[in-house]
Amino acid sequence: MLSELSRSLLPVVAPHALQPNAAWSERLQLLLESTGEGIFGIDMDGRCTFVNRAAAEMLGYRTEQVHGRNMHELIHHTHADGRHYPECDCPIFNAFRRGLPCRIDSEVLWRADGSAFSAEYSSHPVIDGGVVQGAVVTIVDITERKRAEVELRQAHEELERRVEERTHALTHALGQLRELSAYLETVREEERTRIAREIHDELGSLLVALKMDVNWLHKRVDDRPPLAAKCEGMGTLIDRAVDNLGRIITDLRPSILDHQGLWAALEWQAQEFIEATELQHELQVHVHHGVEAPTGPQGERWAIAVFRIFQEMLSNVARHARARWVHIRLYVDGPPAPVLHLEVRDDGVGATREALDAPRSYGVMGMRERAGHFGGQLTIDSVPGVGTYVRLTMPLPTEAP
Repeated sequence: MLSELSRSLLPVVAPHALQPNAAWSERLQLLLESTGEGIFGIDMDGRCTFVNRAAAEMLGYRTEQVHGRNMHELIHHTHADGRHYPECDCPIFNAFRRGLPCRIDSEVLWRADGSAFSAEYSSHPVIDGGVVQGAVVTIVDITERKRAEVELRQAHEELERRVEERTHALTHALGQLRELSAYLETVREEERTRIAREIHDELGSLLVALKMDVNWLHKRVDDRPPLAAKCEGMGTLIDRAVDNLGRIITDLRPSILDHQGLWAALEWQAQEFIEATELQHELQVHVHHGVEAPTGPQGERWAIAVFRIFQEMLSNVARHARARWVHIRLYVDGPPAPVLHLEVRDDGVGATREALDAPRSYGVMGMRERAGHFGGQLTIDSVPGVGTYVRLTMPLPTEAP
């Protein structure tokens, strides 16, 4: 709109080049006075050739006070910070003298009373016969817009500050929650170990003693078939109880984890799963030469976390996948920063992303929390009707506390 208006003013700002008739001049004057934007013209020396009422009122002058005045010296003489603004640096003058348009909205103009206001001004050269005759300049007071921009920026900065504070608070709370979860897992594993040990030491000893007594009694009632049969039945029940007791102890705390280490425990768990489910399978185990399972308190906590995650991965296949085939891969790369990779892939029914991320997907949440506490990552790719691929990446602890 401004450029079109500027072009329409050509006869006014170049009176010697173009001689408009009286009717055209009158219409042009009405157009100048009807617009709410300030408009003035300047010649090649920067002197005002015309100014509309809106511009004069915006600047605090009467129109006759502006005519013939150098507009840079009148309204553009000083930067917003009080520094002198030389005419040779004025973008309006520099632009139109080269025959170029110019638009600036980052400076201030000065009123007659010495006050400044934020302004947006546009300059368009007036060219006649290939020669620049002057320029038409439009000015708009954008003080309110600048104030709104400042307030918006301040509100945005305040919002960012509050978001940062909330994010920090939530991160801290999440860290505390993760620490609490890890502590509870540690307490739970310690309690499982204690219970397993007591069951093994107490009930195991009692069942062994009871088995020995039944065998002693059986030898002395061989000549009494009913009693001998009863002793055999009791012996069978004791054997079954011993087997169940061993299974319970293994579920609470696999002894292989303590006696042979994590790598052997993971391979044993995979073999147990394959035998129990009778699925078609592919099992790959590779541990880089010289990489030992972590030891010490931190290493033990790390190992049990990995083992429980692996148990949950296999349990999900057994309970939910309805798969025919499973691929299990255990890989531990080499120094200097070895990382454990556990992968379980099946061709089962799969699951949607919504189901995996549901608030009640406690198994998935538990695996992720266990992994996250030790700097690991659990990813699940699942497609309904195609299958599920679960991958655990866990860096080995570098040192024990």
